[in-house]
Amino acid sequence: MATAPAAAEAPKGGGNKKLIIIVAAVLLLVLLGGGAALMLMKKKAPAEGEEGAEEAHAAPAPAAHAPKPGTPPTFVPLDPFTVNLSDKEVDRFAQIGVTLEVGDAHTADQIKAYLPAIRSNILMLLSHKSSAELLTLEGKEKLAREIKRESVRPMGIELEDEDEEPPPEGTKKKKKKKRPVESPVSNVLFSTFIVQ
Repeated sequence: MATAPAAAEAPKGGGNKKLIIIVAAVLLLVLLGGGAALMLMKKKAPAEGEEGAEEAHAAPAPAAHAPKPGTPPTFVPLDPFTVNLSDKEVDRFAQIGVTLEVGDAHTADQIKAYLPAIRSNILMLLSHKSSAELLTLEGKEKLAREIKRESVRPMGIELEDEDEEPPPEGTKKKKKKKRPVESPVSNVLFSTFIVQ
């Protein structure tokens, strides 16, 4: 009878070894699969869209909106804007055609997705201008910078106001330094500019 209990214990020990090997193999597969999934998710997160990229990096990468050397830029023409100007002496209006220059077709598609909000922002900007502001070269250049800023605002991109004067040196009011944000709109072009 001594041999019967020994024989019964031998298969039990071999079964435990097999069970341990199977459990270890399953754990190893789960860990490898989880690690691979984590690596794929990390690679996808910044590339998913502008919101994910902005949250991960706080600013779009400079190469994301820059056109490749040798390729022409992409232009997004907007329908002409006709607005009443803010002149108080006499009723004046402006008809202005605007075309946005962007780096590539993908960026142009993103701009087109936000076009109603972009047009609204530009109309609001134009309606607060006077004819005296728009008739000078400096006024047109300032308007182009403001249109550039307003055209990317619906996409959640806040550009610094280049025309804003820095606070006097005697004041202790310090602004937090933000990393510069690159605009997907590289240039604002006027196709028509009529002030009457």
